Amino acid sequence: MFRTPLTLFRTLAIAEAISWTLLIGGLVLRATADLPVAVSIGGGIHGFVFLAYGATAVLVALNQRWGFGPAAIAVVSAVIPYATVPTEIWLHRTGRLRGAWRRDQTDDPRDRRPIDRLLRFFLRRPAVLALALAAAVALVFVVLLVVGPPGGKG
Repeated sequence: MFRTPLTLFRTLAIAEAISWTLLIGGLVLRATADLPVAVSIGGGIHGFVFLAYGATAVLVALNQRWGFGPAAIAVVSAVIPYATVPTEIWLHRTGRLRGAWRRDQTDDPRDRRPIDRLLRFFLRRPAVLALALAAAVALVFVVLLVVGPPGGKG
C-alpha cells in the first residue's frame, strides 16, 4: 500500500487535514448545539492522526535524508490547520519525496550510521515497523489523554 515514501506521507498529510475538519466541526457543534462530546470525538481522532503524521514525517525525513529545516517544517505543519497538504505539495515539487524506501546499504558513507542501519532493519520488516510505530503513537496518545487537554479540563 505504501510502496514509496511519497504515498505514505501524502496519505497521512491528507488524513491530518481531514482530522482538522473533524476537530473544528466538533468545536462548532460544542459552541452552537451544546455538544461537548463532539470535541471529545473530533479531538481524539485529530490527536491520534496528528501523532501518526508526526511519526510519519520523522520516518520519511530519515529515509529521504532531509536536513533539519524540511523535517521541522513537515512536523510543525501539523500544528497549523490544513498546512500538511501544502507542505506535502512543496516537498513533492522540490523532489524531497522522490525515490524508494532505502532498504539496502549503498556506498554512501551515511549508510553506515547507526540510525540508517536501524531504519533499514525496520524497512525490511514493514509489519514490525507498522506495529512499532502504532504502539509508539498509541503510547504517546494514552499518556496525553491521562495528562489532559491543553489549559486543563475546566
